Amino acid sequence: MDLIRKSSPFSRLALLFALMFVCYFVFGILMVVLFPAISGGYTLEQITDTAVWGSPSFAFAAKMLQFLYTTMIFLVPGLLLAWIASPKPEAYLGLERRAGFIHLGMAILVMLCAFPMVGLLSEWNESWPLPKSLMDIEESAKVQTEMMLKMPDLTSMLTNLLLVALAPAIAEEVLFRGVMQKLITQMIKNGWVAALITAVIFSVLHFQFLGFMPRVLLGFLLGAVYFATGSLWLSIAAHFLNNGLQVVLIYLYQAKMTKYDATADEHVPLYFGLLSAVVTGLLIWRLYRRAKENGYNAAALAQPEVITEEKEY
Repeated sequence: MDLIRKSSPFSRLALLFALMFVCYFVFGILMVVLFPAISGGYTLEQITDTAVWGSPSFAFAAKMLQFLYTTMIFLVPGLLLAWIASPKPEAYLGLERRAGFIHLGMAILVMLCAFPMVGLLSEWNESWPLPKSLMDIEESAKVQTEMMLKMPDLTSMLTNLLLVALAPAIAEEVLFRGVMQKLITQMIKNGWVAALITAVIFSVLHFQFLGFMPRVLLGFLLGAVYFATGSLWLSIAAHFLNNGLQVVLIYLYQAKMTKYDATADEHVPLYFGLLSAVVTGLLIWRLYRRAKENGYNAAALAQPEVITEEKEY
């Protein structure tokens, strides 16, 4: 344990990827054995069988598979690395640093103001020419997502908020921002660039290329919030807002409580996307400056031996 704690950030990053690989291997074995029991008789092979996708029980099984995958591949390796690398894993991840309501509100505003910019990038990304094999994968993923987001009642919406919105927000932020971005920051000594590099890895590991660029942008914004404040709670909250808002809007549309369809493709004017970029950038910079004024030193993320004291700011 002490040897790993004294190792270089590069060695720890290599260990993180090794832990992810081991967890992926274990997950595959467990799912072959346990998935039929969890899903009510469905097999993993049926995940790609469109004939069973219309079944509500299969939709729940698919959600459980995604929940277990997210937990096993992202959350478990992140928590293990934090526990191995530091005597105070909560502080290592940034979970001991509590943020006030003003910082929470600013982090939420960052995500809300970025939506037009995300939409503009989505339009461009969807115009990318991809091989037919990748297009087929993208179409299959789209259909499966639509299946999981069919919400005939309030219970199904709350289930999606838990399994599709909250669980990924926690697991992905622990791994990508709490551990991976921290290690990359220690390697290159630049938190903003580390946030971008982590965002690219974050998007690549989702294996959906028609959403690659908007996911890079969202990952960078989450990383910027984490770097600016040192609080993983803020990036988790911002991530959950992004996921959860889509779930709620889709539910309201399906329940005919609103006419706005969050899944419909909408054109975003260039000037609106650029304005979104400017406002979002200013909000991130103000969040960074405010955290600094309240005593937080973002450069601490680049120091492996530094564990900042818990402080509400």
